[in-house]
Amino acid sequence: MIQATFSGFSTALSALQANQKRLDITGQNLANMNTPGYTRQQLETSSLNYSKPTSGYGGGPGLSVGFGVSMNKISQIRDPYLDVQYRSQMNKSSYTDSMQSALDSLSRILDESNNQGLRGAFDDILSSLTNIQDSPNVNDPIFESELRSRMQALTNKLNSAAQQIETAQQSEFDKLNGKGTSEQGACEKVNDILRQIGDLNIQIKQNQINGQPGLELMDERNVLLDELASYIPIEISYFKDDDHNGVVIDSSTGQPVKDANGNDRQKMYEYDAKGNVIGKKEWPDDLKVELVYTDKNNKEQRITLVSGTEGGQGKNYGSMDINGDRDDPLDTSITFNLPASVSGTPLNVSAADNWLKGGSIQASLDMLKSYDSTQGSDDVRGFDYYMKNLDLLAETFADIMNGINKDGIQGNPPENADPYELLVNKTGDGGKVNASNIGISNEWINGGTHIGKKGESTNDTILNMKEAMTRANSKLGNKSFAEYVNNLSTILANDASANMSSLKTNVTVLNSIHNSRDSIAGISLDEEAANMMNYVSAYNAASRLMTALDEVLNTLINNTGLVGR
Repeated sequence: MIQATFSGFSTALSALQANQKRLDITGQNLANMNTPGYTRQQLETSSLNYSKPTSGYGGGPGLSVGFGVSMNKISQIRDPYLDVQYRSQMNKSSYTDSMQSALDSLSRILDESNNQGLRGAFDDILSSLTNIQDSPNVNDPIFESELRSRMQALTNKLNSAAQQIETAQQSEFDKLNGKGTSEQGACEKVNDILRQIGDLNIQIKQNQINGQPGLELMDERNVLLDELASYIPIEISYFKDDDHNGVVIDSSTGQPVKDANGNDRQKMYEYDAKGNVIGKKEWPDDLKVELVYTDKNNKEQRITLVSGTEGGQGKNYGSMDINGDRDDPLDTSITFNLPASVSGTPLNVSAADNWLKGGSIQASLDMLKSYDSTQGSDDVRGFDYYMKNLDLLAETFADIMNGINKDGIQGNPPENADPYELLVNKTGDGGKVNASNIGISNEWINGGTHIGKKGESTNDTILNMKEAMTRANSKLGNKSFAEYVNNLSTILANDASANMSSLKTNVTVLNSIHNSRDSIAGISLDEEAANMMNYVSAYNAASRLMTALDEVLNTLINNTGLVGR
């Protein structure tokens, strides 16, 4: 058999076209070397080697050599496994990063590394009590004034610390809500990302149906998925829509249609009249985004946030709502609403019930969780933990100092009056003394109340106060006031240090995965330059093949079949 006369030209032409397309793609890759989110592209090809070629010039038995190269499609070079790893690690890193920001704000409030903190204020009070303990000084108003000033300094520090913690709580709530601030909150940002992914799903699928790969749109979607993973834990999957997936149902009987082997026909395959599979339907996949969370039984669950293209624009993605009040942000929760195309009930996520396994949103929820003294030691110690410990410190200090002074007051106090009180709830609302409202009583400031002098000696009250300052107190975990402050500061430092170690580890692993992903999906100047030279050489070889074929054809036409020339 003689190969079809012009088949060689077709082979050479397909090689020229393929290598030209490869050069175009290489140029596109190089042009976008520094484009954020761009994924390296490649040309997928296959050999044209039909078992029954159709040719008007070939005939007889023989082997088919092949008819060149077919350009199937332009695709991205990505590793789905690395994408999953990257987004999972991004979720962990964002959680520890957001947690570190909150702990740093607490560290600035409860920093006891210098003498100006709460511990220093207690030391100053102890020093004043030491100065006034001598009998002559007990009756000296100057020494009592000094003690009052030192106690007022302590109450001011407690007030300031409580106010700063409340402000930090509100700032953490603002990170979620974003209203009234100059930046988008996590809630608004997540909703915006879900909307964009849902819209991109529709655009990409329409392009693919029309024969366009939509690779740049896919790059944009991948960037959004990476960003979404920093807020909430997500899982990505691909599926065929309902019209191209599942079992074929006979509309007249409502039963599955059987194939030639008696199995249920699948919508994703093409069948001949006898029910034999003759091919797979070429139909674009849809992308689904699911939220991964843990329920109150500690079981991992999922709900759909983006349902491919189902339902059409505006109905294929869900949303997120925040439940809470900026003025009282404790126990703030998040509600995830499913897409309109997906049936089900909204999911409420809080720090106490259903919760996320990572992400900056869960870090904020953990920091805004109400503190319960019965909670496990593994639970996150948020703003309320430190606030309630300061409240306990303020309440205990006021009760002990007032109680000691009451025992030292001579005579019977008038009805409905507490002339022995040195420390009070300065708001006058009748509530308990706490860190935010503790203050010096007006009676003590105005001279209506003084340090009691009842006892065997006039300085007994002062000595009892001094002893109480250094005595272990059961309400404070068998610690003195200064030791309690030191312990609280140490707990915060340990939490911050442990979280920082986790953050460094998570960032290191994230960078490693990022580098691995870039080595595959990113653009390498050296690699693209080497590819360019290979494609140019292949292009030149294909051109030379066409020239050689032309010479062979010229010889065949002009120099054969002329007898006796």
